[in-house]
Amino acid sequence: MAKNYNNTLKYLYSQLPMYQRVGESAFKKNLDNIKALCEAMGNPQSKLKCIHVAGTNGKGTTSHIIAGILMANAYKVGIYTSPHYTDFRERIKIGNTLMSQKYVVDFVEKNSHILEKIKPSFFEITVAMAFDYFVSNQVDYAVIEVGLGGRLDSTNIITPLLSVITNIGYDHMNMLGNSLDEIAYEKAGIIKDHVPVLIGEYQKEINWVFELKAQQRQAPIYYAQQLVSIEYKSRDFFTECRYKKENISFDIDISGEFQQRNITTAMAAAQLLTDNDIIPNLSLEKFAEISPNFRETLAYKGRWQLLSRNPDVIVDSAHNIDGITQIINMLDALPYTKVHFVMGMVNDKDSSKILSVLPKNNKYYFAKANIPRGLDAQELKSRADKHGLKGKAYSSVRKALAAAKISAKENELIFVGGSIFVVAEVI
Repeated sequence: MAKNYNNTLKYLYSQLPMYQRVGESAFKKNLDNIKALCEAMGNPQSKLKCIHVAGTNGKGTTSHIIAGILMANAYKVGIYTSPHYTDFRERIKIGNTLMSQKYVVDFVEKNSHILEKIKPSFFEITVAMAFDYFVSNQVDYAVIEVGLGGRLDSTNIITPLLSVITNIGYDHMNMLGNSLDEIAYEKAGIIKDHVPVLIGEYQKEINWVFELKAQQRQAPIYYAQQLVSIEYKSRDFFTECRYKKENISFDIDISGEFQQRNITTAMAAAQLLTDNDIIPNLSLEKFAEISPNFRETLAYKGRWQLLSRNPDVIVDSAHNIDGITQIINMLDALPYTKVHFVMGMVNDKDSSKILSVLPKNNKYYFAKANIPRGLDAQELKSRADKHGLKGKAYSSVRKALAAAKISAKENELIFVGGSIFVVAEVI
């Protein structure tokens, strides 16, 4: 194997099954590969102090805010999230510094014989790489975001200090189940023996799943809204927050009602960690010092992000019915006279539910993301027509965005979304 970063990436993308590109065929139904891979590497995951974050929506934001709180308290923090937008190394970083290209090359080269023997998926090798990287760089703590589900997710070989489940919604039903109970069961799989678990959003109809699993695991269970109370006020693309318990006020440069729930969950996680003396004396006042520059400090992007002005362009990676519904509500609250929606989807998800809730008065620009799973733009347009959504199909996401910029008038907004892969092509 050539000792070259680009060639190494080609190997990772072409030789290893990658869910984001090929879909369900890359999803493993057990943890055998990741256990074997990490065992061959000396089980680096057992040497880490982790916070484990699962859920349908909000995992990435919640993970980054928790990491931000730890960083503000002078801890060295590893962050593992997925998927990435433009650079593979976005998945694995310490603070806002991406893993080096050299480390990627050296890791694959050093473990090539193991990879050939075990034949892990793309996700399995990135998880093992993250564990190894964080241990080799002696991070104080690692915030680990689940990739898909929880019970069978490759990250689920860790024993964390705290498990966090943000919420449950309909997504990846072909792998996680068709009911909220089934999906909740998969997410609840991250609950470990005697490890406290924080539920970010109380959902009465499925709460019994978490309560039962926590009881079976003898894991203390907590709910974010019972732990913290925060008053929110949206201001442009910022959120003003007043944390009542600590009488702390801070601004954070993310906005939207759904982000408020993520902030609450992350603050509750910090409160829980310090109240239970797991990570003593975490100061939320110190986080208030960095929170106005949260995106830059954590290299956080792709979620309700203002990409450019004149015309205003907002991008967001919401891709399931719950996430898209939240986006629609946020768009409705903005003072724009019209929305130009640049949209793409993947071909292995039920598009009908999402298309059925999209506003008919938007102007749509349909495009296929440049991945095998991308839904053909003409096919997406045809499906959208059946729901009364009018627009044109374009040969690429960038051409669709260019057309929207030409068409958009003053006081009109361009929104890019429907899939993380669509967003990745423009940020």
